[in-house]
Amino acid sequence: MKVIGFAGYSGSGKTSLVEPLITLMRAQGLSVSVVKHAHHHFDVDHEGKDSWRHRKAGAYEVVLASDRRLALMREFPRPTELSVHDMLAELDPLVDWVLVEGFKHADLPKIEIWREQPERTSAGKTQAPLFPHDPHVLAVATDAPARLPEPPRQPVLDLNAPAQILQWLLDQGERLRYRAPDSGQD
Repeated sequence: MKVIGFAGYSGSGKTSLVEPLITLMRAQGLSVSVVKHAHHHFDVDHEGKDSWRHRKAGAYEVVLASDRRLALMREFPRPTELSVHDMLAELDPLVDWVLVEGFKHADLPKIEIWREQPERTSAGKTQAPLFPHDPHVLAVATDAPARLPEPPRQPVLDLNAPAQILQWLLDQGERLRYRAPDSGQD
């Protein structure tokens, strides 16, 4: 499988780029999986459903399956921060592409999404771009290349041209083939 991350601050347009990329990849017959970082208390289940009741009763894992989909829900007994590599290990290794949204500091090849007016922190400071110092940023996708805070050494891609970004990804295919980090265990 080939893996590429999409990194950027909240509101930069990661989902707005990933969504059409999925559609374009599927149109070319490629299988696509997505790993997305979520907030601490997200839930995909609904109160009153059997699976919700099983989880609330204390089940560690609940697997739901039909002839159309499978869902696995795992409850951690205490807060557990999974790495993106832990999540990638859960996916079908035969998928063609995995698009990772979020995990901006992960040690994965990524495209940084940069908008002309990046979101400000709660202190009112502008968020610093990743591309000048993160060796995993392979390209910068932006809607305002002339307004980047400094010229990137990486290729600059048009954020509003997902077909061109897909072609760049396909051209980088071998470079993006996933290799899990060595666990150091024998």
